[in-house]
Amino acid sequence: MTGGEVLMECLLAQGGRIGFGVPGESYLAVLDAMRDREFRFVNARHEGGAAFMAEAWAKLTGEVGLCFVTRGPGATNAAIGVHSAMQSSTPMILFVGQVGTDMRGREAFQELDYRAVFGTMAKWAVEIDDVDRIPEIMARAYSVATSGRPGPVVIALPEDMLTATTDSKPAPATQRPEAAPDASDIAAITQHLSQAKRPILLAGGSGWTETSRRALQALAERLDLPVVVSFRRQDLMDNTSPCYAGDAGVGMAAATAGLLREADVILTINARFGEMTTDGYTLLRVPNPEQILIHAHASDSELGKIYAPTLSIHAGPNRMIAALSDMHLPDSADRSAWRERARAGVDAVLNVRPQPSPVDMVAVCAHLREVLPADAVLTNGAGNFAVWPSRHIPVGGARNLLAPQSGAMGYGVPAAIAASIESPERRVVCFAGDGDFQMTGMELATAAQEGATPIFLILDNGTYGTIRMHQERTYPSRVSGTDLKNPDFAALAQACGLFGQRVARTEDFPAAFAAACASGTAAVLHLDIAAEALTPGQTITEMRAAALNKG
Repeated sequence: MTGGEVLMECLLAQGGRIGFGVPGESYLAVLDAMRDREFRFVNARHEGGAAFMAEAWAKLTGEVGLCFVTRGPGATNAAIGVHSAMQSSTPMILFVGQVGTDMRGREAFQELDYRAVFGTMAKWAVEIDDVDRIPEIMARAYSVATSGRPGPVVIALPEDMLTATTDSKPAPATQRPEAAPDASDIAAITQHLSQAKRPILLAGGSGWTETSRRALQALAERLDLPVVVSFRRQDLMDNTSPCYAGDAGVGMAAATAGLLREADVILTINARFGEMTTDGYTLLRVPNPEQILIHAHASDSELGKIYAPTLSIHAGPNRMIAALSDMHLPDSADRSAWRERARAGVDAVLNVRPQPSPVDMVAVCAHLREVLPADAVLTNGAGNFAVWPSRHIPVGGARNLLAPQSGAMGYGVPAAIAASIESPERRVVCFAGDGDFQMTGMELATAAQEGATPIFLILDNGTYGTIRMHQERTYPSRVSGTDLKNPDFAALAQACGLFGQRVARTEDFPAAFAAACASGTAAVLHLDIAAEALTPGQTITEMRAAALNKG
């Protein structure tokens, strides 16, 4: 077989079944090999969109996401997805076409040193220059991508290696080992929690199975433990559970920050202590927290990385939850009152007042809470608008949230398309800001081509809202560079053969959403959320004040 054929056989042996990408002449042999095999290739419109699709698909399925791009510009365009996969601990492999080995080192057309480009961005970056070693390197790539803290691998494929022939055979499917806690670890945890009055279970990271997610909720509810999830991990636990206590992420609710700050014991399972989870490293003292900190993680390199825990445990989330499932704690009125206080903070977030805009997102989210199926998939990119899907529509249980821990704009659109391709029977809804949408908006054509049917809610306020907010705070009355003159997003959808409708009033949303659901295609609802068009130099604060004065 050719190198391209062996590569595809290796992917099939590892369980690969779908890849996302943009075709390129540098890996024609791989594209040719796909034709004769049960493997679906989703042709995206931009490599950044393709990489986001692969990352989101992996996050949704728990499998390794696969992305294929050409050399040079294709690889650099796809880098945003690699960075997102690393920040989110998502298993993913990016295949990049490369110049032939006879041209390497001459700065040939579109040549890059991919080990250097991706060396600090991925778990492993490698170039295959021997066709006989394809099975070996592919097996290792899957092992690296899925073991410990999962993450992305980048594999460069020289053109002549893909057309060379070999007798090498694929390796068997890679197993996913997971470290487990010792009985003494469980005994120590039990002792600490038995004495705690204000305990918190902080859950996060990737690699959780559905069984373990259910076990996490069952454990918390049986022991009366409030659960806080880390940034963008809201679907680790049913948000309607009386033990769900919110997320530690961007714009963390004051109630959630208070819980972590005041807790006497924090049992952390598979969460990393990044900037978002710790509110800029302010909730716990560095390096010695005042709280009793118990940290279990699938990767030993995360233990003691920033904080010195009272107890460090090298264990994956599934083995950890399984070991804790028989834990018993004495009844505690203090712990019950603490848990009730924690839940009250989540409920208070839902009780926000109506927003002064033509389309009130408080009302929109209230309607979506009523009509969305229990197994809906929500996606979003980056921006202040992300507060709506992450805080105002419960996820967890059968409902998923796909969102970028890297804070990457443009993520939600391709993520929604990937989710709809994987699970066409599920309702997929993407929340996108106007600036956020325009990063990857032409992937609407991909949705049309692939028959994907997500619904895109585009929140149009005519500005890069998050940046504008920081700008107004830091440089009052000196607005610069954040205004947006937007297209008609509904017309753009229609031009792609999809459903598109502009929604100018709150009361029009339910009918518009119902029509989008019934359309049979992907759909765009262009929501006017600005109180009125921002005039040049006008601040959002001034705009909202004017709207309130109008009643």
